[in-house]
Amino acid sequence: MDVISLSFIFSLAILVISVIVHEVSHGWMAYVLGDPTAKLAGRLTLNPIPHIDPIGSILVPLVLSLIPGGIVFGWAKPVPYNPYNLKAGKYGPAYVAAAGPASNLLLALIFGLLIRSGIAVAYLGASVTPILSAIVIINIMLALFNLIPVPPLDGSTILFSALPYRSRIAHFFSRYQIIVILAVILAAGAIIDKLVGSIYYLITGL
Repeated sequence: MDVISLSFIFSLAILVISVIVHEVSHGWMAYVLGDPTAKLAGRLTLNPIPHIDPIGSILVPLVLSLIPGGIVFGWAKPVPYNPYNLKAGKYGPAYVAAAGPASNLLLALIFGLLIRSGIAVAYLGASVTPILSAIVIINIMLALFNLIPVPPLDGSTILFSALPYRSRIAHFFSRYQIIVILAVILAAGAIIDKLVGSIYYLITGL
């Protein structure tokens, strides 16, 4: 197995684990706010089997990895929740949505600080730095991409909860969802790439 194949397998594994943490965080926040739907469905687990989406977790990342300079992105099966069970009123869905990107930023911060502090290198050697760097970069990318305010991304739920005419805006996006998402990916790719690099440097110092 060559170095490129091994690197891709590591990156795919990190991506899958990160999106699972992302989805479990949605379910956990919903549970904290009073909705047991995800728990009853057996989705508050880090076991990848209930979460893996063959298209979003494997096929899409594989195809994107073959595109030079493209964003490697993916998703797991959405964790179900009932917004009517949430204790936080109209802002409940926003809290649930925000929990996903927040979990990715927390992972990026934890592993980034392991790099910055030198603890990881001291105990595991310099060879661990590329793996930790991949964890940080992938999680920053997942957080930023999901915060884009376009359905079905988390940023749209957060934004719509604060808008007085959110139903009309949501209806517009639902009609032109595919077109809008493709346009956003093409337009935001370079911006996200620069933001990822800046946040990575801010956390790790590298």
